[in-house]
Amino acid sequence: MLVDDQALLRVGFRMVLEAEDDFSVVEEAGDGAQAVALAASARPQVILMDVRMPGLDGIEATRQIMAVQPETRIIILTTFDLDEYAFGGLRAGASGFLLKNAEPGELITAIRTVVSGEASVSPRVTRRLLDLFGTQLPLVDAENGCAAQALAALTERETEVFLAIAEGLSNPELGERFFLSESTVKTHVGRILHKLGLRDRVQAVILAYEQGLVGR
Repeated sequence: MLVDDQALLRVGFRMVLEAEDDFSVVEEAGDGAQAVALAASARPQVILMDVRMPGLDGIEATRQIMAVQPETRIIILTTFDLDEYAFGGLRAGASGFLLKNAEPGELITAIRTVVSGEASVSPRVTRRLLDLFGTQLPLVDAENGCAAQALAALTERETEVFLAIAEGLSNPELGERFFLSESTVKTHVGRILHKLGLRDRVQAVILAYEQGLVGR
């Protein structure tokens, strides 16, 4: 589903996406409120979500959609690569962000990445966003108790790996630090995400930040 208040941009994205044999655009919305309503009926796998729209903005629309459709993957569309709106979208539940002037191949790759269950933003980029804008955004305190309990359930090694993920380390870098094979690293990462109820490594970085486990 395409969400942007500029119809011309939606036309451009539709042309790029429908040139792929396995993609189809099921709905278009021109503002956040319309996006929330259409997402509920269309149940799209992926939503390309603009953030700066009149009325309900893309961040709040993302938050509302993810609250009832956690299986949907949302990619935030932004003008600048390090943008407080991009970080706000990630905190609201988006799987990544994409520049509006991205090449068609980048758009296709980002969508395929989030459909596969990964995030289209690296933990390092997320940490950079946290450093720049994190203190400007309120934390969500309601879930802190549950998060703390989940973190306490991690083994000592899982906690070490979790904190390294929060630093932005890739799987090869995790293997090098902890003297683990890539397959073992993947197993640890998968178990950590499952125990913490997280969708991807980007959410792990945000959780570590919100729990005060990485610098603010």
